[in-house]
Amino acid sequence: MPTFNKNSAEDFEAEALPHLSELFRTAVRLTESRSEAEDLMQEVYMQAWKSFHCFELGTNCRAWLFKILSHKFKHHRCKKSRFKFIGNSEKALEALTYEPSVRERLSNAEILSSLERVPLCYRQVLLLADVEEFSYKEIAAMLVIPMGTVMSRLSRGRKLLRVELSQVAESCEFEKNEKAKSASVLKFLLGRFRAA
Repeated sequence: MPTFNKNSAEDFEAEALPHLSELFRTAVRLTESRSEAEDLMQEVYMQAWKSFHCFELGTNCRAWLFKILSHKFKHHRCKKSRFKFIGNSEKALEALTYEPSVRERLSNAEILSSLERVPLCYRQVLLLADVEEFSYKEIAAMLVIPMGTVMSRLSRGRKLLRVELSQVAESCEFEKNEKAKSASVLKFLLGRFRAA
């Protein structure tokens, strides 16, 4: 029969608070909204505080917090799916004001945008494995799925992310080539007009 620890507030601060930024970063990627991630983090840390008397000091607090995050996110997603939204005005505004620029590498925003286009079940495993560096076994325990499912979702998620990133890279390369062609045509025309 498990014994309950009487952990103190200092223990909670020492064990749980160092992982706050990692959890928040993952929550933002999962919810795709900073304000929703803040609400989710509040729920996660409230649940962690309520359950901290059951936590065994010296075990993996990071994995324990990510498991709470996973459960709270599922609950959050279920609540959110009950309501239907007509549209996201923030994303519409971004689309209207977006001006692509030509560069040699993809920006963090483009990479994160590509990651957001990966379906959630794969994105969640990608974030936990590749960003947060949890083992397959830890991820399986957090998400309450078989380890084989973790491996297949990770493989498929990586493949989907590669496709998304290659499409972004190809569009950047196309824009770069089009601008280079326009510049060479302009130089040619200017040279012809000066010669005449």
